[in-house]
Amino acid sequence: MDASWYVLLALLLGFGLGALSVHLLGVAAQRGRQVMAIASEPIPDGIAAMVDVLESAGVVLDGSNQVLLSSPGAVTLDLVDGRALRSHDILEAVRRVWRTGREEVLDLVHRRGRIGAGTELHLRVRVAPLGNRFMLVLAADRTEELRLAGVRRDFVANVSHELKTPIGAVAVLAEAIEAAADDPDRVRAFAQRMQVESDRLGRMTKELIDLSRIQADDPLDQPERVGITDVVDVAVDRTRVLADAKRMRVVTRVLEDAEVLGSAELITMAVQNLVANAVQYSPDATHVGIGVRVVDGVVEIAVTDKGVGIAPEDRERVFERFYRVDPARSRVTGGTGLGLSIVKHVAVSHGGEVTLWSRPGQGSTFTLRLPVAETPAREETA
Repeated sequence: MDASWYVLLALLLGFGLGALSVHLLGVAAQRGRQVMAIASEPIPDGIAAMVDVLESAGVVLDGSNQVLLSSPGAVTLDLVDGRALRSHDILEAVRRVWRTGREEVLDLVHRRGRIGAGTELHLRVRVAPLGNRFMLVLAADRTEELRLAGVRRDFVANVSHELKTPIGAVAVLAEAIEAAADDPDRVRAFAQRMQVESDRLGRMTKELIDLSRIQADDPLDQPERVGITDVVDVAVDRTRVLADAKRMRVVTRVLEDAEVLGSAELITMAVQNLVANAVQYSPDATHVGIGVRVVDGVVEIAVTDKGVGIAPEDRERVFERFYRVDPARSRVTGGTGLGLSIVKHVAVSHGGEVTLWSRPGQGSTFTLRLPVAETPAREETA
């Protein structure tokens, strides 16, 4: 072949390769412009402001799953670590939504905290695309909602169980009285036992009503000034018959009087329950002490008994509804298992707390701690 043909073929091949290169460069440039357009897409107007004011957790992610925005709630729930999501489950949901383009809602357990086991939180999470470039993650903490639902279920179950015992006992005793109609001594014994069970049933019903009212009302909504000395005097007077029956003395020592804000009726009920509990679970012919003092703006009402004490594993649970350290002894004393629960709810609703010190074999001290009411300002007179 003539050399000129080789030159011509080389020129044509070079031209073709050059044209192909120019075309590929044009396609690449166009694709690059599209990518840059997507990458430069701004976060939609108002999203940043919305995330800042969210009470729940809100997070905005970019295409590489880096955190661009996070609400204070997301920080509180410990969902973000710098520019990364901490939850593997949420991150997997984000990746699925990137692939499918469809939002997802999931319930998951998230552990808040990075030392030890952390706190277990139950979250409902919604993951949804936000334009072409961003992903929005919203998380609501349902931990308290689920806890309260569990408490309600347990409460109904406990009430059903606890009410069955005295009601069943009354029914059985009524049958026993009918069967022993010809034996006056047995009738009298059964009648006395029926009276005990009916009294216990009446107390339980009253305490259930009291507990429901305490949980429903806010004593600090329209509070009154309550004198603690008067509260203690009334509480002691209401338990005097019980103490006299056991030949017990109730000794009161008020180091400093104080006033608190709230409901005099509820605070008196709480102190009365503490005193009655101390009398019931102390041996006969002993004494119960009540001390009142003010420490750093908090009035402390301490009730000390000479009972058997409470083991460490029971000290937190004694404030639960219907919990009894010794169920057999509670049946003898007529305890309902609601008294200390009422005390705890009264304390919390008044912005205070109830604490317990106990040593097995030596007795226990329950302390009701309430914030002292501030002295009202008085206008100076000339």
